[in-house]
Amino acid sequence: MSTESNDGPFTRWVQGSISDPRKTYRALFYVAMIFFLVTTLFPLYYLLVIALTPTSAIQDMGLAPKGFNPGAFVEIFEVVPLHFYLFNSFVLATITTVIIIVLASLAGYVFGRLDFPGRTPLMLIVLAISYFPPAAFLLPLYQLFQGDVIVFGVQVFPRVINTPPAMILPFSALFLPLSIFILTTFYSQIPDGLEDAARVEGSTRLGALFRVIIPLSAPGVATAAVLTFIAVYNEFFFSYLMVTSGKYTNWAPLLWGILNYQTQYSTLYNLMAAASIVGVIPIAILVVIAQEKIVSGLTAGALKE
Repeated sequence: MSTESNDGPFTRWVQGSISDPRKTYRALFYVAMIFFLVTTLFPLYYLLVIALTPTSAIQDMGLAPKGFNPGAFVEIFEVVPLHFYLFNSFVLATITTVIIIVLASLAGYVFGRLDFPGRTPLMLIVLAISYFPPAAFLLPLYQLFQGDVIVFGVQVFPRVINTPPAMILPFSALFLPLSIFILTTFYSQIPDGLEDAARVEGSTRLGALFRVIIPLSAPGVATAAVLTFIAVYNEFFFSYLMVTSGKYTNWAPLLWGILNYQTQYSTLYNLMAAASIVGVIPIAILVVIAQEKIVSGLTAGALKE
C-alpha cells in the first residue's frame, strides 16, 4: 500500500494545497465569503424579515416572515416623518464632509509637501488622537456645549445642544485624522515641478493647492469624502447624546427617527426595521456608485512613484 493512502484527509488536503496553491486560495475564498454572508448580509436579511412580519406575529417569528406586510414601508412615513430625519442626516453629513475635506486638504498639503522639524511626530499624534474612544470626550464636550463652562465669570462657549454644531464639531474632530492621512499620501506624490510651474505663473501656495494638487489628487479626495460621508451618516454616539430628544429639535438625525417608533407603551419593531432598511438604501447606492473610486483611491494612495 502507498504511504499516501495511510494519511488522513487533512494531511492529504495540505499536501495537495502545497502542490496546487489554487486549492488554498479557493478554500480561503469560500471561508471569507461565508463569513461575509453571516456577518453582513444575514443581519440585513433578518431586518427585512422583521419589517415584513406583522406586529402581532413578531414574538413567534423565525428565520422567515410570518405573514407578509409590505405596507410597513409606507406606514413608517405616516407614523413618524422619516423623510425629515433622513434630510437632517444628509445635511449634517454633507456639511461635515465639506469641513473635513477643506481642513484635511490644508493639513495634507503641509504634511505631504512641506518639510519642517517634527513633521513625523506631529503626524503620529494626529493619527493617535483618532484612536481615542469617543466616550473619553463626552463629559467635557457636553458641559462645553451646554454652556456650563465659565472662566472668570465669562461663558466660554454658547449653548449649542440640539443644534448642528453640537454634532458637526465632534464629527469633524472624530473623522478628520483619516482624511488627513489619505490626502497626505496623495499630495506627497504630486511632482514638485507641477506646483512650481503654477507658482511661476503667479499662483500662491493656496492657489496651487486648489488649482493643481487637488484636481490631480481627485481619486484621493473622492475617497476621503465618501468615507467621511458614510461614517458621519452612520455615526451613533454623538448623534444620540448631543440631541436630548428627537421629538423637540429640528436637527435630530436618522437615529432619532428610528427611535421614535418606540413609545412609552409599545415598540413597533417592524417599523423600526423598515425604517432602518430605508435609511441604509441611500448609503448602499452611494457605495455601489463610488466603490471603484474608493478602491482605486486607496490602492493608488498605497503606491509610491
